[in-house]
Amino acid sequence: MLTRAVSLLTRIMLLLMCASASSLWASEPGQIADRTIEVGEGDVALTEFATGYFVDPSQQMSLAEVQLQDFIPGGSSITLGTNAKTTWSRLEVHNTASHSRRLFIHHPHAYHLQSINFYETRQNELLSQADIHLDRDESHPMMFGGSAVYAFDIAAGERKTIYIKNVTFSHQWYSLALYDEEHSKRALVGSGNYMALLVGMMLALMIYNFFLYLSARKVENVVYALYLISGTIWVGLSYGVAANFLGVYSAALLQLNSNLLSMPSFLVLFMMLIFETRRRYPREHLALSLMLTLLVADFIYSLFDVVGALKPASSLAAMMMVVTFGVSLSLWRKGEPLAKYFLLGHSMFIIFNMSAVFYYKGLSQANQINSHGVGIGILLEALMMAFILSYRIKTLEQLKAKQGELKRQANTDPMTHLFNRRYFDVTSPLLLTEAKATGAHWTLLIIDIDNFKSINDTYGHHVGDLVIIEFAAVLKQNQRPQDIACRFGGDEFVLLLNCNLDNATRIAERIRANTERLPITTQEGEKLHFTVSIGVHPVSSSADNMQEALQGADAALYESKGLGRNKVVSRLNGSAA
Repeated sequence: MLTRAVSLLTRIMLLLMCASASSLWASEPGQIADRTIEVGEGDVALTEFATGYFVDPSQQMSLAEVQLQDFIPGGSSITLGTNAKTTWSRLEVHNTASHSRRLFIHHPHAYHLQSINFYETRQNELLSQADIHLDRDESHPMMFGGSAVYAFDIAAGERKTIYIKNVTFSHQWYSLALYDEEHSKRALVGSGNYMALLVGMMLALMIYNFFLYLSARKVENVVYALYLISGTIWVGLSYGVAANFLGVYSAALLQLNSNLLSMPSFLVLFMMLIFETRRRYPREHLALSLMLTLLVADFIYSLFDVVGALKPASSLAAMMMVVTFGVSLSLWRKGEPLAKYFLLGHSMFIIFNMSAVFYYKGLSQANQINSHGVGIGILLEALMMAFILSYRIKTLEQLKAKQGELKRQANTDPMTHLFNRRYFDVTSPLLLTEAKATGAHWTLLIIDIDNFKSINDTYGHHVGDLVIIEFAAVLKQNQRPQDIACRFGGDEFVLLLNCNLDNATRIAERIRANTERLPITTQEGEKLHFTVSIGVHPVSSSADNMQEALQGADAALYESKGLGRNKVVSRLNGSAA
């Protein structure tokens, strides 16, 4: 099953790679004959243009040395993976306008880099240089939120070449844009707002999950909360939310990048808990456990060397996607009811995150999907995980309600809807224990319908049933919330009253009198009256069970019948009261 899942996911990955490759081929800047950026009289708002890039394997080349290198044709967005720690970009700008222009180079993803250097040259002569070291605790006047902005003037007809040196901690990816002053301001105002919205939605899910936890009190809600926290931190770091709104860059928060490992760890753990794989699916549990072990091991390594741990992180993330997809597909095939929902959300997570993996590893050009694939994938899966938790809570509540109904039916007489003897036998010991602790008084009544066999023989069982139902209604009318009324079977009833013997005797007399006055109308229209005999006995607070009270009340009941029925007899210490 896992092999089939891996094969299916591999096909999806190949399709994504092919799509990325075709996009790369179609937009390959190397096919443009003139790679110079022409700036004319009109507005300048360029986000896609031809550049060149060069990877410095020594990481120590000077500008003069770099100018002698062959630059690879590229676009304004570059992604090269983990083997391009130091990369140079080259922009060639020609002002064709009749007047000088002031232009601004935007580096909107500067927040995740270690350092950036801008070199403004003309005919290989250095005119100006600007250095931004994001790994140092110092102010950065060229940083606007998470964007680095370099301004330069270019005279009419002039040509200038701008070199940009990018030094990253792990993955090399960045985008460049070229604006005039007006469009530069607009770009800075709007930068990061959509990612702030995404983070806001994640925070809303956290609040929603908090209420789910209050409702269910399940461990999986805690794991889901940790997944949301890790995902939110990762999205904030990946897309510059901290930089745009707090002015904090990835260098200062470098250790938090280990969330790339903790987030999938919590996802795997969530699967193990929500599907109960340890108990129900041992093979799938083994696969998830092995994956979790690898992720945790790399996470622990990241505590000592986060840069080194991040290099295999994207490969581990891809492996995690394969394993979790295979497990969820296997569980779905086995009939796990929640698997289809998880599989839907996880498929979206995988598709968007694999596109992001291709982007970060330099296998595809940047676009709005793959450059933001992690955030989109996390949010979509988080929404589905929230649905799964809600669905599971609803299912558990329905099961609990059914169990409660079954328990009620097991403890209730179906004809009268009074409790039955089973309920009395279970509940009475608890009441005795409470009475010993609090000193509460309890008194037991045993009630028998007089001449009930004669009623059945004379009028039929349907009238006998009606007599039982009507008498049960009399009991309910004279029963207080703390009292327990039970039908022991046939025409015998028990009423356990939370009061002393004198008050219980008065209640018993009221029940007897109300019953005597109660008319029953048969199907033939005949009026029928019936009576009851009642035996009353106090429950001893020193007794270990109800047996003494039952025997005493039963003896009082028989004494009542011996006195001619339709009587209440109370017994105390073996004698009638």
